[in-house]
Amino acid sequence: MTTLSQPPRTVRKLLVEVVNARDLLPKDGQGSSSPYVIADFDGQRKRTSTKYRDLNPEWNETLEFIVSDPDNMDFEELEIEVFNDKKYGNGSGRKNHFLGRVKLYGSQFVKRGEEGLVYFPLEKKSVFSWIRGELGLKICYYDELVVEDQQPPPPSDKDAPPPQEQPKSPAVVVVEEGRPLDGPAHPEISHSHRFPDGSHLPPVVVIEESPPPVVHVHSEPPAPEPAMPPSEGLYIPDMRKMQTTRVAAGGGERVRVSRRPDEEYSPKVISGKFTSETERVHPYDLVEPMQYLFIRIVKARGLSHNESPYVKIRISNHSLRTKPAIYRPGEPTDSPEWNQVFALGYNRLDLTSSTLEVSVWDSPEQYLGGICLGLSDVLVRDPPDSPLAPQWYHLESSPGQNSCRVSGDIQLSVWIGTQNDDAFPEACISDAPYVSHTRSKVYQSPKLWYLRVTVLEAQDLHIASNLPPLTAPEIRVKAHLGFQSVRSRRASMNNHSASFHWNEDMIFIAGEPLDDCLILVVEDRTNKEAISLGHIIIPLGSIEQRIDERHVAAKWFPLEGGASAGPNCVVGCYYGRIYLRLCLEGGYHVLDEAAHVCSDFRPTAKQLWKPAIGILELGILGARGLMPMKHNPYKGGKGSTDAYCVAKYGKKWVRTRTITDSFDPRWNEQYTWQVYDPCTVLTIGVFDNSRIFADPSGVEEKFDTRIGKLRIRVSTLESNKVYTNSYPLLVLQRTGLKKMGEIELAVRFACPNLLPDTCAVYGQPLLPRMHYLRPLGVAQQEALRGAATKMVASWLGRAEPPLGHEVVQYMLDADSHTWSMRKSKANWFRIVAVLAWAVGLAKWLHNIRRWKNPVTTVLVHVLYLVLVWYPDLIVPTGFLYVFLIGVWYYRFRPKIPAGMDIRLSQAETVDADELDEEFDTIPSSKPPEIIRARYDRLRILAARVQTVLGDIATQGERVQALVSWRDPRATKLFIAVCLAITIILYVVPPKMVAVALGFYYLRHPMFRDPMPPASLNFFRRLPSLSDRLM
Repeated sequence: MTTLSQPPRTVRKLLVEVVNARDLLPKDGQGSSSPYVIADFDGQRKRTSTKYRDLNPEWNETLEFIVSDPDNMDFEELEIEVFNDKKYGNGSGRKNHFLGRVKLYGSQFVKRGEEGLVYFPLEKKSVFSWIRGELGLKICYYDELVVEDQQPPPPSDKDAPPPQEQPKSPAVVVVEEGRPLDGPAHPEISHSHRFPDGSHLPPVVVIEESPPPVVHVHSEPPAPEPAMPPSEGLYIPDMRKMQTTRVAAGGGERVRVSRRPDEEYSPKVISGKFTSETERVHPYDLVEPMQYLFIRIVKARGLSHNESPYVKIRISNHSLRTKPAIYRPGEPTDSPEWNQVFALGYNRLDLTSSTLEVSVWDSPEQYLGGICLGLSDVLVRDPPDSPLAPQWYHLESSPGQNSCRVSGDIQLSVWIGTQNDDAFPEACISDAPYVSHTRSKVYQSPKLWYLRVTVLEAQDLHIASNLPPLTAPEIRVKAHLGFQSVRSRRASMNNHSASFHWNEDMIFIAGEPLDDCLILVVEDRTNKEAISLGHIIIPLGSIEQRIDERHVAAKWFPLEGGASAGPNCVVGCYYGRIYLRLCLEGGYHVLDEAAHVCSDFRPTAKQLWKPAIGILELGILGARGLMPMKHNPYKGGKGSTDAYCVAKYGKKWVRTRTITDSFDPRWNEQYTWQVYDPCTVLTIGVFDNSRIFADPSGVEEKFDTRIGKLRIRVSTLESNKVYTNSYPLLVLQRTGLKKMGEIELAVRFACPNLLPDTCAVYGQPLLPRMHYLRPLGVAQQEALRGAATKMVASWLGRAEPPLGHEVVQYMLDADSHTWSMRKSKANWFRIVAVLAWAVGLAKWLHNIRRWKNPVTTVLVHVLYLVLVWYPDLIVPTGFLYVFLIGVWYYRFRPKIPAGMDIRLSQAETVDADELDEEFDTIPSSKPPEIIRARYDRLRILAARVQTVLGDIATQGERVQALVSWRDPRATKLFIAVCLAITIILYVVPPKMVAVALGFYYLRHPMFRDPMPPASLNFFRRLPSLSDRLM
């Protein structure tokens, strides 16, 4: 009897290894606990064994779960709870005591082989829970290929064969990456597997490596989803799935559009279809639909003899041609294939009277046939409809062409669609004919790690023996990783063991794939020239990864040959050894942006990621009134602009297609990002594409020109509200501020209103935990950021089409730390604006003291008496006042996301020489006389700062002089007054003293002396240390 085998299917399994717990809370009534762990995932519930009376238990048990829907694993929740087993307690408890829980999401799971031990802090179940401790877990997933054997239907009773023995379950075969499918099963995975209902799994084939989970990002419009239920129709699919697993009912707020009067350099609301209040229908509704005529040229058959056929397409004012045909191996030359799609912009009124001409030509200009199709009744395709099936059309001759070679058929399909069509991203578009550098793409930043190299000690170094007497050798370690180079400080020498000690950390940026090597060179720099004493090469792939502050063991590494070994040294000679501690830090966030405009704060290790709290949607509509950026060589040197837009948020970069030779381009492309922290910034930049005219040989490299940039802070967006505005594109050039045009955007932050996780984000640290446990210095962080920016630019420059390094550096604000007089003035006025409330309060008090408004002054007296007599009202009154201020300013809240502020940036009043200095290179490229003038101006400014700092120091030193007896008479007077005040406060009730002081401060001007008070005169006469300065 034969078996009918079905195709294998993939089953994904989740492995949760419960390693241990630390510092649990005693809850058995005897000063201890007997903990066990229960894990719940996807409707499956499993538990570990109980550890008797142990507050730091060790389990090392693995719990296995089946993932029912691998595509949506990112939105599944894994809940792990720790309980105290009442069986081992004193018998007083009725139920197992709760010791804490951990909630994780599928987005934090990694593939098997990449997992690491992570300690998660135990969380409370309610506000009144008393929980402490951490739970150590290792979580990973893998895929299995399940081969099912289907038995044929049982025969009738009369033909039934005699009963046979139950066949044995076949073995499990493990397939690791890079190995053939052979060999027996590993014993550690040959145990029986069960589904939740208790049924056994069929024979399986285990795949060691599985692809990463699907990330819902796209560079082109996704297909609209089917109609959603009304309760879930507000969010796009990603957000809706997340909501169904975490929130019972999402917000039902409708989409609104803000309004603001037009200003020259301010954002403006775009009037049109977006200004009305509408319900969300599908996830691609932020941009205007653009109609295109799609023509898919598939292949041909039965053509006459040809060499390199191609297809020409002509319709009204469009004329395009395909690439040369390709042939499959073994196929005749009369059946070429093209498989190319064209998207032509059209007008519906002109289309009804137009004719589509498709002709096949052979080089050089040999006519092989053609067809003419009327476009009055073309099918309109609206995704998620399936692709239109191509049809065969017989090639016909054309008047005026040689018809002796006309034969065969051509297969093509024609339909009408929008930029939401799945064929649009790879189509040859009529408004962007230069395919190589004009298509819309999505880019992913490389995964960056901090590499920590701790140089501890070196022994048995071959140091030159001809050193001068009493001269200690200057031994340093120089480390290289790619373009990064760091040199250690001078080593301290131990004379007893002839070893050298550093105990110094070196931090590098390492990017995946980790295929580079770390090179360390031990140098003797006692003399002018550095002498290599040995080196070592360490592959990054062999370095241990850690995601928390756990200790990493140091290792001894033997050094290889150095310059001091001499020519007589043999291979394999011993040159000493060096003691190193190496680790790749996954608990840090590698900053590649300026900290104040950062778009992501997640750590490198995926296991530490929190679940997404919402979806950020950006619709790039178009631009208006762009300035000509270059001279088009194909149009007689006429000014033109080939604009494209770049948006960056988190690790995802998007680039729109390039609209050639247009000052009012319309992109109408929509993109989405997952938001993990609302206090982040979305950056959008517009550039002119110069690479489309670059020399293909690369002799003359051209760079894209910046047109403008703006930033939108996500936390300033209201939940589920569409903001459709136009923003000015401003560029600060050597000649001054220039408006390059306007960009039209539609932005929406889809997030459930007042979601607990969203509100909890505001109380969490901004950076990952390791930044506070082992912080990096400011200067070191800035240097590492520069290296990270270079690595990101290099990575994106290798994509196709490449994202130029000038684009990446402009988007990441790589030059934000450079000196600029304009930025210094802007920061100074920002400080003044922050302190303006204090200045206003001081002026108000001054007016009260001067009785400028007697009624107000009398009311202040009454309020002061009430607060003094009832001091318990002071704090509530203060908070009530702040609350009322917030309610009052609600009327003046910003209605739309703000763009670049030229007044705040001091861009309008900047001096020409200061602007020229801002754009100067380092080192300067200006003549010496200009540099001397700027240096003198900087000295004058520094002198003012020096004076201010000196005045601040003087006031502080006068405070210290009150009791330092530098001026004996002043100190005697001060301590005598302090003694008198002490006696008065002991005798007189405090309320009476407060009332007397308050009324004295607010006394009428007729009782005031115009001269400064005695207390201020006394303070100004106190000595400072300024008289000791040289």
